[in-house]
Amino acid sequence: MSWLGLLSQLMAIVMALVMAPLLSGWVNQWRARLQNKSAPGLLQPYRVLHKLFNKESVLAEHASALFRMVPYIVFGCMLLASAIIPTLSTDLPLSPAADAIALVGLFALARVFISLAAMDVGTAFGSLGARREMLVGFLAEPALLMVLFCASMISRSTSLTTIVETLAHRELAIYPSLLVAGVAFAMVSLAENARVPVDNPDTHLELTMIHEAMILEYSGRHLALLEWAASLKLFAYSCIGLALFFPWGVAEANAPLALLLALPVLIIKLAIGGVFLALIETLSAKMRIFRVPEFLGTAFLLAVIGLLVNILLGVG
Repeated sequence: MSWLGLLSQLMAIVMALVMAPLLSGWVNQWRARLQNKSAPGLLQPYRVLHKLFNKESVLAEHASALFRMVPYIVFGCMLLASAIIPTLSTDLPLSPAADAIALVGLFALARVFISLAAMDVGTAFGSLGARREMLVGFLAEPALLMVLFCASMISRSTSLTTIVETLAHRELAIYPSLLVAGVAFAMVSLAENARVPVDNPDTHLELTMIHEAMILEYSGRHLALLEWAASLKLFAYSCIGLALFFPWGVAEANAPLALLLALPVLIIKLAIGGVFLALIETLSAKMRIFRVPEFLGTAFLLAVIGLLVNILLGVG
């Protein structure tokens, strides 16, 4: 394990912690601008986190120890997921311990715990949100796996670092399978991050909210950790999309100069992706919850088509 690998791993973790709220603020700012509204400050998520961390946590009367533990578990899962995704460099000491399948497992683990916590208190809104969240996860996780398998067939590996190294250093070519899988990944990403058209992160309407319904009983530092974890999840999904479909600019092992250049490249790619996300949310309308299975079923079908195209064309 080289010192450069430890440095790149540490930089990846720090970048995730610092840039995740900034990415959420960037998306919210552009979303407000595109809707001709007064845009919040770019640093607003940091101010919200600071305010919540300085508030007292109020717990429900019948809350168990699980309810107190879940914010830390969910935050840890999202931070670990962000750490194993090659954002700045492919020389990550944690990458051999977790591949694409383990990454999906981390997202699933966080979903299970936050759903259990939502049902732990026994409120109607929490149970409603937990059931909807598990429905979304049940449909989104297979589609995400198919997208990752589509990319892994090209590199012959489920390791994210190997996938990035293979795709970034091949001759520039258009893979039909990745084009189809990219559309599927965008649909899954919108659903997993509670974005329009599947969910609305700003809504508090009882009949439409999914993610917000599960965290209504949290306050103080617990709510701050969950909000930070939601930003980390958006950051992680953004980095997965960049790693699979726009891997150029990620540094290789033993390349300190490339590691420094990878930072501004990542910031530019995230900024462009945030604008596109805000544009998609502005042009889309919130769909009914009964249409979500059709939406995610279409994403799964597109991912499977991409996988079949890989097999038929013999790519790899």
